[in-house]
Amino acid sequence: MLPVLAAEAASADDRPPVLIGLDAEFGHKSSTSAQAVQQGMEIAIEEINRAGGVLGGRKLELVTTDNRSIPAIGVDNLRSLAARPDLVGVFGAKFSPVVIEWIPVAHEIGIPLFAPWSSADPITDNDRKPNFSFRLSLKDAWAAPAFLRFARENRGATRVGVVLPNTAWGRSNQAAIARAAGTAGVTIAGERWYNWGDKSLLDIYRELRQNGAQAIILVANENEGSLLVREIAGLPPAERLPIIAHWGITGGAFPEMAAEALDKVDVAVVQTYSFIGDNSPAARRVLAALKSRYGIERAELVRSPVGVAHAYDLTHLLARAINKAGSADRRKIRDALEQLGPYRGLVRHYERPFSAERHDALSPEQVFMARYDANDILTPIAWGKKLAK
Repeated sequence: MLPVLAAEAASADDRPPVLIGLDAEFGHKSSTSAQAVQQGMEIAIEEINRAGGVLGGRKLELVTTDNRSIPAIGVDNLRSLAARPDLVGVFGAKFSPVVIEWIPVAHEIGIPLFAPWSSADPITDNDRKPNFSFRLSLKDAWAAPAFLRFARENRGATRVGVVLPNTAWGRSNQAAIARAAGTAGVTIAGERWYNWGDKSLLDIYRELRQNGAQAIILVANENEGSLLVREIAGLPPAERLPIIAHWGITGGAFPEMAAEALDKVDVAVVQTYSFIGDNSPAARRVLAALKSRYGIERAELVRSPVGVAHAYDLTHLLARAINKAGSADRRKIRDALEQLGPYRGLVRHYERPFSAERHDALSPEQVFMARYDANDILTPIAWGKKLAK
């Protein structure tokens, strides 16, 4: 007969794991964002399990599916994941249109959604009560003022053109930029829309330049972003306007796709976190795990760093909510997320990560600008005596 303590340990080990879903764009061939989110989640899960797991000894386990960036596939994957017993929530990755399509389904099913990358405002500003969407990421409402202020103060531009995808993410940014322009001292010289898969953006760029744009705000992922940079690089130097980009370009192989054109065009991109220069215990711990697990040798080589960092912190917050709820019940976990206390994470110190009124764990204080240097390393831009905040 087993001793009592050994029997209890065996019983705990035999309990099923608590599952967390990740549905991301793994099949999008130029993507690095899905992999970054997975890395951050796996590092956090390993730490949590090593410390005893959740609910008195149950292990966390990650379940992944591939939506290939297609919203309809994402909705099917969400329903499939939600049908699994002991699955407490689903993380998304880069593509806001996928997550936005999840929202009515998730609220119908009653499963928490977690956004560690996608930035469209309606993901959390969705008027659902109770709200099952939680984000630890940038919002377009915070990015827009940063774009405009950077254009004026760092690039000397008082007239900007805006290039947007014809998607929910594009519409979220259009609304945010229009609101912010009223108080930014910057005039919108025009807006132009494109469709994913377009073969050229040069005509709409030229139209905006002819309208008097002195810089371009570009909302794009790596495919269209690198396309425009290559086309601008082919113009005479005097016709190359600065590009102020949303961070979709950092979610894929943008430097490789832009190639030598990136050295000929001034491209800045919004960010919320960099491993470069962060010597905190959390950063050292995550960088050590990135090296041992994935062979990433140093901070400068982390691809899509915000995906790693956000997913890492958000997974730790979810584990704390599971323990606070005392169960794998999804609605209890949703309620517990709104009641979490202080947590010192990788990206920031969270005094209260979420509340009933606020489902965004970050704030505009985390927003800065970065650029790819000559070695294609994404480096924060110093603006005066501080980062571009």
